[in-house]
Amino acid sequence: MLVKIETLRERIHGVILNKGEQGHQILGLEEKLADVPDSYDKLIEFSKTLSDLPYRGDWKYVEPSDFENISNESDPNRSLSKISEIDLKKSSEKVEAAFLGSLCGCILGKPLEASLTGSEIKSALIATEEWPMNDYVTYKIKEYLPRVHGSFDETAREYIKYVAPDDDINYTIMGMLVLENYGKEFSHKDMEELWIHHLPIGTTFGPERTMLLKHGLNSLDKFRLSSFKEKGGVGQSDWEPIESKSHLNVINEILNPGNELCGAAIRADAYGYACPGDPALAAKLAWKDSSFTHNRTGIYGTMFIAAAIATAQVTDDRAEVIKTALQYIPQKSRFFERSSACLNDIINSDNWEEGYDKINDKFGEYGHCRIYQEIGMLINSFKFAEDIGNGICIQVSQGADTDSFGATAGSLLGAYFGPDHLDDKWLKLFNDDIHTGLAWFFERSVSKLAKRMSKLPILINE
Repeated sequence: MLVKIETLRERIHGVILNKGEQGHQILGLEEKLADVPDSYDKLIEFSKTLSDLPYRGDWKYVEPSDFENISNESDPNRSLSKISEIDLKKSSEKVEAAFLGSLCGCILGKPLEASLTGSEIKSALIATEEWPMNDYVTYKIKEYLPRVHGSFDETAREYIKYVAPDDDINYTIMGMLVLENYGKEFSHKDMEELWIHHLPIGTTFGPERTMLLKHGLNSLDKFRLSSFKEKGGVGQSDWEPIESKSHLNVINEILNPGNELCGAAIRADAYGYACPGDPALAAKLAWKDSSFTHNRTGIYGTMFIAAAIATAQVTDDRAEVIKTALQYIPQKSRFFERSSACLNDIINSDNWEEGYDKINDKFGEYGHCRIYQEIGMLINSFKFAEDIGNGICIQVSQGADTDSFGATAGSLLGAYFGPDHLDDKWLKLFNDDIHTGLAWFFERSVSKLAKRMSKLPILINE
């Protein structure tokens, strides 16, 4: 067995807690887990019982993960085709602005990606006389924060020389590669091939790492004794997979407690870029990508972001952008209920700090990577942003997963505002240089990569 007993036990415990959050009856399961002996077979046997847990009697939500049932549970009045005629040249310009905005938002938030609250960030910025935030943070802020991200010495203002590697940026590029290589008909098999080729496992986290681990180790199923020479070395062989029912498959399919977190949501951007004025298609492509690793809220957050970016390219009314994107989400889901509550609070707020306080009061328990509060913060940034730079500052000032949603905010705001709404100060420190961390991806020019990204609307719509 490749996984330690302790790790397996922890993952099972995480699944139990996750099942409770998803409305299943879990009373007594933690105690039952404690009584299971330290046996792989016994633990796997126990884990399989978690796949069909009944719902609590008071559970009111309907949260499918397959596309057909998601569609059935979404707003019946939503458009299933383009909501507006599009100018592909204008859309390409907006996509370029969106991608550049996402890079800036990501690097702005990256040194602060340490599960910080909005109040912790505000206090530190006041101490360094940098409040309200209007630029990359300086090295001085480190003295006033309880912790900072390990990339601080690469991403604080004084140290920025290029776009530093980040998984959020990697996934937007991976979305681009998926569409470039396979178009809108891509499959999970296509994603698997690209992920194995381009994504070093150390650049991934949670379900994404589990998926890469599974598919990497599945390649061992191609082993044939005939491929080995008598004295060592490898000869010719037929490389046909061996049927395998390994414990690893169980870990991926059942023991994946992070499958409602934001790991899929940070993969949404390229699908929104590619579908200007077509939130239905953007949401469908986002579902196809996110369902590779996630379910329920993890999927809905991805679909929402892609649909919002697609809508923002053609709609001036910001509240309408959010309302339209929410139409493509199951209407009886936790995601819809909580995002709608955030939108209502934000609409009735006079400024972003008031909006943040309301969101944090209701959903502050859903911190770093846990979607609900962060989607509310994203809506808040979008509502009050004066331009792209101002919007990413609002987003990062609210804390939590600052680089991920800083990037998402940059994408959404760039898609809405378009070119000429991002001050050059945000880009010049990069020296037109980007370090992605991807394997077999050699583009190092920020401007060339942005131009390549801007071709996605043309690729999908012509």
